[in-house]
Amino acid sequence: MLTARSSKDAAAATSAAGALPRKRTASGTAYHESGSGEPLVLIHGVGMRLEAWAPQIAFLSAGHRVIAVDMPGHGESAKLAAGSRLEEFVAWFGRFLDDMAIEMTNVAGHSMGALVSGGAAATFGERISRVAYLNGVYRRDPEAKAAVLARAAAIPVTGVDKEGPLARWFGDDPDSLVARELTREWLSLVDPEGYAVAYAAFAGGDETYADRWKDVRGPALFLTGSDDPNSTPLMATQMAALAPKGWARIVEGHRHMVNLTAPDIVNSLLAEWLSFGEDER
Repeated sequence: MLTARSSKDAAAATSAAGALPRKRTASGTAYHESGSGEPLVLIHGVGMRLEAWAPQIAFLSAGHRVIAVDMPGHGESAKLAAGSRLEEFVAWFGRFLDDMAIEMTNVAGHSMGALVSGGAAATFGERISRVAYLNGVYRRDPEAKAAVLARAAAIPVTGVDKEGPLARWFGDDPDSLVARELTREWLSLVDPEGYAVAYAAFAGGDETYADRWKDVRGPALFLTGSDDPNSTPLMATQMAALAPKGWARIVEGHRHMVNLTAPDIVNSLLAEWLSFGEDER
């Protein structure tokens, strides 16, 4: 387990950064790009926007071409059709790489973004050099599956629930307060239709590529918080055991938004992941 020191300063810096400038691809995906070098694409989770990666963008762009994307129906990106499944989100990501003329890349995803990044690693072959799976799910148990499907079914009726995710994603510790309020703000900005489509794909996608980790040949990092009730440490270790070059890292005392509540540790682990295998090139 890895223990984080106080993240107040990093979270405050994220808040102060505000909205990041965006460009748009021909097919309507909004993205922010920073730095130069080997590409790294960052995909956020349901209800978020690319600013959720601000601490990682600031740190990793010193040595990489970092491209953070707004997922379909989030931020300033165009929506996918109602009923789109995880496979459609993976196909969207492939179109984004085509639009950006990126032949090979590293990809890190958080939560729903982790499911997309895992699907890309499973199906795009050597186009994905490395994959980092942050707070991602794997074969939910029946109780958790029923709960997430019920939440997905309720969204078209009740709209975007902000308090439920905040209660699941954050503890009550003072160091999480800034990240919690940022997340509340992002949830309040999300398009309800885009959110509903993505959440339904997220709810039903935990087994879509679950059998494919054996096919992922590049370095695969599985990272979560010790106290994440949904993207559990057990899930991370199970996936790591299946991937030929997989390893799990668990951040002690943190929950779902670990990249915001423990940014220094997450940045260090992502830097380690990005350097894995460099001596083989």
